[in-house]
Amino acid sequence: MAQGNLLDLTIIEAAAQLEGRRLSPVELTEAMLQRIASVDKQIRAYITVCDAQAREVARAAERMIQAGYYLGPLHGIPVALKDNIYTRDVRTTAGSKILADFVPAEDATVAARLKRAGAIIIGKTNMHEFAWGGTTDNPHHGTCRNPWNPERFPAGSSGGSGAAVAARTCLGALGTDTGGSIRLPSSVNGIVGIRPTIGRVSNYNVVPLAWTMDTVSPMTRTVEDCVVMFEIIAGYDPFDDHSAQVPLADYRAELARPVRGLRVGLIRDYSLSHLQKAVGDAVRGALKTLEGLGAQVEEIAMPSIHGNISAQLTIESCEPSAYHQEWLRTRAADYGEDVRTLLESGEMYLATHYIQAQRYRSLLRKEFLEGFKRVDVFVTPTLPFTATPCGATEVVIEGNRKEDMLSAIMQFTGVPSLAGLPALSLPVGFDPDGLPVGMQVIGRPFDEGLLFGVGHAYQRVTDWHTRSPRL
Repeated sequence: MAQGNLLDLTIIEAAAQLEGRRLSPVELTEAMLQRIASVDKQIRAYITVCDAQAREVARAAERMIQAGYYLGPLHGIPVALKDNIYTRDVRTTAGSKILADFVPAEDATVAARLKRAGAIIIGKTNMHEFAWGGTTDNPHHGTCRNPWNPERFPAGSSGGSGAAVAARTCLGALGTDTGGSIRLPSSVNGIVGIRPTIGRVSNYNVVPLAWTMDTVSPMTRTVEDCVVMFEIIAGYDPFDDHSAQVPLADYRAELARPVRGLRVGLIRDYSLSHLQKAVGDAVRGALKTLEGLGAQVEEIAMPSIHGNISAQLTIESCEPSAYHQEWLRTRAADYGEDVRTLLESGEMYLATHYIQAQRYRSLLRKEFLEGFKRVDVFVTPTLPFTATPCGATEVVIEGNRKEDMLSAIMQFTGVPSLAGLPALSLPVGFDPDGLPVGMQVIGRPFDEGLLFGVGHAYQRVTDWHTRSPRL
């Protein structure tokens, strides 16, 4: 196949051709490596490209498939990993100077599971330093840029993974999500990303940001592809003390779940408030599409919702500062200025602030669980705005009033993070400048399957996910 056609393949499409021996893992991997060489100097989605290792694994995968040993839909598929996920014998920097030369002796559980499924790790992606930020403006490894417009940001902290998938330099990627770091880049890069329920996917050998909210999960171009990666990495891990012993669903079967009769909740005075007009228009259009498929939309009051940003910033300040305490005292100059400032400010919070924030989380979760007695999912935009210029620290959402970027970014994604709920971001349109808009679908604990079903039903009747940036 021509390289251009290879780049347009989804994981599902490529897997069918690999299994049928109409496509070679070597050919597919070479196409991705050539694409990286062509566009990544502009996008800076990667910190490390594993070209030699990827070629070696691709040759091994080709021999296995030719011999009749096909491992499944990830066998021979080139994927990327965010650079805070341990990879044995490949440096894992967490986007930092402090870990610039760190080479793990073993894999993260999620990396090991992908390898066992036959996936080819093509590189480690750029990220906001130590995952503490939402822009992927990285002072040590370069500013990552949005493939739809390289003057705009890819969001973060998993911005490299989002940009890599959108730019067609891998077929799927893993990111990490604490306050929104998978969903935010998915939204502004026009791809799919899911934050799982806490404990559904192992965090073992992943550099932490905030222990009580960190998660790992896939970022892909379609919901189907997301399921293919998710079903490999999800499940109990005895090496992770917080891993949940909750049975896995048949996620591929969940893709066929009908939307008719689905009850969709909007949070009153929140879900469609305080937005850029293009974002609101796109999400309202997506809701009409779901209604056309038989869903019913209902508003739900959630009185405590407006305290979420304060609680999110408190927890996401205190917990990282605890992890970084020793380095902050011995290697403060090796942090980027923005991350160092955030870590220093995290040490100024009182224990009472942290405890009250945790109490708020319990209250918010309770309100959501009450709401789920009336609806099946909640919907919000993923972000209240589309991609801002690289380097911006403020954003205009409405009324020509500038707002702090970090707080504005967390407006919607912080909500399921605090409540410990799964949330899926999927593309639902574009603004007048051609920048993607994402919609967030929030589900009950451990009901990722329903989210996949809703997202897939939407993608069957829309084409936003099929569009690609011109690079």
